[in-house]
Amino acid sequence: MKTRNFKAAAAVMSLSAMIAGCTGTGQQNDYNMAELNLTQQWDKKFPQSDKVNHRKVTFKNRYGITLAADLYEPANKDEKFPAIAVSGPFGAVKEQASRLYAQTMAERGFLTIAFDPSYTGESGGEPRNTASPDINTEDFSAAVDFLTSLPEVDAERIGIIGICGFGGLGLNAAAMDTRIKATVASTMYDMSRVNANGYFDADDNASARYGKLKAMNAIRTRDAQTGTASSGTPGLPDSIKGDEPQFVKDYFDYYKTGRGFHPRSINSNGAWSPTMELSFINMPLLSYIHEIASAVLLIHGENAHSRYFSEDAYRRLSGSNKELMIIPGANHTDLYDRKIPFDKMEEFFMANLK
Repeated sequence: MKTRNFKAAAAVMSLSAMIAGCTGTGQQNDYNMAELNLTQQWDKKFPQSDKVNHRKVTFKNRYGITLAADLYEPANKDEKFPAIAVSGPFGAVKEQASRLYAQTMAERGFLTIAFDPSYTGESGGEPRNTASPDINTEDFSAAVDFLTSLPEVDAERIGIIGICGFGGLGLNAAAMDTRIKATVASTMYDMSRVNANGYFDADDNASARYGKLKAMNAIRTRDAQTGTASSGTPGLPDSIKGDEPQFVKDYFDYYKTGRGFHPRSINSNGAWSPTMELSFINMPLLSYIHEIASAVLLIHGENAHSRYFSEDAYRRLSGSNKELMIIPGANHTDLYDRKIPFDKMEEFFMANLK
């Protein structure tokens, strides 16, 4: 898609909101409590498998935020499992794409968890509907902490899967956490790059960044003076007119229809904090991915508007255990549910979690 189409999308939704996915609004929990009130009914966007055992779990990150997750354990096996932690799209709730990844990989012999990141979904943290390059990277390591504590998990065989913006955050975690032995980043975004530079780096200049920073800091001043928290702009329109950029239509088809809608997902039913981008602009992700010693598999759609994030990240990775897989004919959201290469991921994790 040509760059001018992305500029046209600015009239449809703000940059922070258009980046797929997110979190819950309207929940009644006290999000500072160690124990969260978790939904017990099956409210996922796909059928429950009879090949795995499922239960809700919680764990804390090192900032004291309690994270909510779904755990999937292969049935009828006694030995210790290799394990995988899954999150994304950028901050889409675990009832959407990440849980499909987690349940399917559990069917293939891995103990898996799909978790809601801090400040989103059923996880804790205040204020709601925000994100942090540091804290969300830590969320992956907290998931690894939790997996290492399970007696049924082989602590030396743990991997992660990050989808969309959490693909980039997963790579960031792999650069820091040597316990992560294999990483899959699927249809990834570099959230720092896209927030700081715009799509295809079209706004990579000091003037453009200053304008965004000034607008967000004006919101902070108003909120501080009034003692309120401004709400953000919804990520997607309530209906499609037909002249939107294709990637907006693709997001709408997933988040706003029965295919992927979930009431706790911002792109389905809410908005990011309007100042969420500040820390991503100021704190670049992926600074040390060239030093990742463990295996990395990047997966992206041939026709995805975001494909360049994976291609550029792949060029920066080093070593012989790095791979880029392009899915023919796939767009960005096809890798949420329609064209996920589970056979390839199983092969990759089996080879590198041993």
